[in-house]
Amino acid sequence: AMRLAAVLAALRPVLPLVLGLSLGCSLSLLRAAWGPPGGADQRCPGPEGPPGVGGAQPEEADGRPAPGHEEFRPRIVPYYRDPSKPYKKVLRTRYIQTELGFHERLFVAVLTSRATLNTLAVAVNKTVAHHFPRLLYFTGLRGTKVPHGMVLVAHGDERPIWLMYETMRYIHQHFGADYDWFYVMQDDTYAQAEQVKALVTHLSINQDVYLGRAEEFIGGDEQARYCHGGFGYLLSRSLLLKLRPHLDSCRNEILSVRPDEWLGRCIIDFLGITCVSQLQGQHYHTYELAKNTEPEKEEEEEFQAALAVHPVSDMTLMYRLHKHFSRVQLDRTYQEIQDLQMQIRNLTALTPAGEAGLTWPVGINAPFLPKSRFEVISWDYFTEQHLFSCPDSSPKCKFSGASKADIGEIIESALDELNSRYQPLLRFSKRQLLNGYRRFDPTRGMEYTLDLLLEAVTQKGHSHVLAKRVSLVRPLSKVEIIPMPYVTEATRVQLVLPLTVQDLDYVANFLDVFAMNTLDTHDNALLTLLLVYHPYDAQRVSQVDVFAGVKAMVGELEKRYADVKIPWISVKTEVPSQVKLMDIVSKKHPVDTLFFLASVWTEVNVEFLNRCRMNTISNWQVFFPVHFQEFNPALVFRSEQSAASPGSDVLRDGRFDRHSFSEACFYNSDYMAARTKLAADMLERDEALENMEVFDVFLHYSGLHLFRAVEPGLVQKYALRSCNPRLSEELYHRCVLSNLEGLASRSHLAMALFEQEQANST
Repeated sequence: AMRLAAVLAALRPVLPLVLGLSLGCSLSLLRAAWGPPGGADQRCPGPEGPPGVGGAQPEEADGRPAPGHEEFRPRIVPYYRDPSKPYKKVLRTRYIQTELGFHERLFVAVLTSRATLNTLAVAVNKTVAHHFPRLLYFTGLRGTKVPHGMVLVAHGDERPIWLMYETMRYIHQHFGADYDWFYVMQDDTYAQAEQVKALVTHLSINQDVYLGRAEEFIGGDEQARYCHGGFGYLLSRSLLLKLRPHLDSCRNEILSVRPDEWLGRCIIDFLGITCVSQLQGQHYHTYELAKNTEPEKEEEEEFQAALAVHPVSDMTLMYRLHKHFSRVQLDRTYQEIQDLQMQIRNLTALTPAGEAGLTWPVGINAPFLPKSRFEVISWDYFTEQHLFSCPDSSPKCKFSGASKADIGEIIESALDELNSRYQPLLRFSKRQLLNGYRRFDPTRGMEYTLDLLLEAVTQKGHSHVLAKRVSLVRPLSKVEIIPMPYVTEATRVQLVLPLTVQDLDYVANFLDVFAMNTLDTHDNALLTLLLVYHPYDAQRVSQVDVFAGVKAMVGELEKRYADVKIPWISVKTEVPSQVKLMDIVSKKHPVDTLFFLASVWTEVNVEFLNRCRMNTISNWQVFFPVHFQEFNPALVFRSEQSAASPGSDVLRDGRFDRHSFSEACFYNSDYMAARTKLAADMLERDEALENMEVFDVFLHYSGLHLFRAVEPGLVQKYALRSCNPRLSEELYHRCVLSNLEGLASRSHLAMALFEQEQANST
């Protein structure tokens, strides 16, 4: 009995597992016995037709999609290799959307002309263009100056029928394989972009769609309709693909004065499809504007629900229409928010937590709940003029720019909300902000708590001063992924190192680090030295070369690494301006060279070089990293024990030097383009170039993105920089500030002063 008890005690932990497996096997056998005798391949007909109708797409007997449905299923694009060509590695697509053959949703074409290109077309571009994913302008005019921010396709013939023919052919050739829907409109049409995008999301792409404002042909068939071009019309991809082979026949056989009638007749004659204003439960609402119409006073329901409005006579009317419909859309959005909040309140009452589980504001995520004291989000105290928690650890700093505007807007919003709640009984006006608190909650947004000193005035004119505490939240908006061009980490980086006489003590360390981190690892990086001679040293170079030691170290490196060449360029100048030096280097390298402009204190490593490659995009973005500057060890480590502690944090005893712009990553082509604009503006004045850095050239004379970010991969040892007084006042001031702020932190300086006073007192 004891032995049996011991066995049962040993098997008790695995007993649930054994019972579960036994029960699962039994149920599986029972289910197999109860299945239909025909097996899994037998299909049941639907209520409305043969198998496959009403559910998934029809399939053939072998399981493949039926004809006509292949285009609307995700598929793997097959790889085909030509046997006559040598084998090459397969290049996978960057996005899974491309590999599965997905299409973009909507392409918009705007027909314009010579007379309206700089007026109505510009108004369309400023009002609705940024709401559409892709928009192009088509005209018959060539050789004209394209307004800023517009992509124009000129066909070279302004005849309306020819313009429509060429536009359809161009859309099919360049975008037919990439988009599901094509919306064509004129520049005298105002279209509600958000409504158009919502319309295509509710339509099935598995149909030939010709949707717009249906109009009768003059003297034609009563059943046939064409879509009026003034109100825009929507074409599906399948219809465009079927129409393309017949465009040439339509151009030769169909005579018409209006391009929209010509297109409608072409679609009807060759495809048998007529224009409709309603499809799949979706209505294409339009409104025809009368002369001298004032959008603000239009109250007709047809106008308010219009998806497209025509004709728009001038730019001012276009902007007024956009303002009106934007306000309508905003009011509709606010109403939807209120409806959703009411539904949330009603549903929350039915939850186990009840109304206690309702968050404020309704619909916004609840505040972050810290799990320990280390996760508590602190509040920052502020007044109308000052913030008492500054980024540079200062106890007090003045509001300016966007921060000041933010505080003003928050106070104004609080007053508006109070007045909307209590008027007409009370009317509030601000006297003073007593206290202000704010914190950023990553789960919901910026939170504010305001103590306001208010003056409340009643309907009878009596006033009373009172203090009121209000809470506000600026919620996080929808996160948007900004598309960026694709770059790789295989690009060769050309390091450029300017050297002066004051830098000679640090050259050896730079070359050693460069050899260890790039040459030993065979990284795709090269180095070019710029030896900046003072005119006095240049005259004595035959007797005494101040850079003889540098040249000797370069020779040793070239002997150690046989396949490495480190060229140097000698420059004679009193003021080593970045722009002047880069002008010399730029002319000696190809236009596709990726430059990394370094300083002698830079410690190059593979990690940063890869970030330099990834963050620098030709004709798009330049990268100016903010290096980490270590503090003076004599002030930070006042004892040898603390200075030699191996466990200290690398990025702890120092700061990111935001005053320095000595490091930069950019392409030679981008620099040359910006330098050309600078030359035209400055007329090659040397004193102007001496007051500028490469950062200023890109900032003022290029349309590129300037990416300025802290770079933990660039760590520089402490060194007292020599500031050239011949530079501009701003550059000299920045250099001095960099030296002063790089000495030590406030706590280290305070401790050093305290110890010095203690030593003096004794």
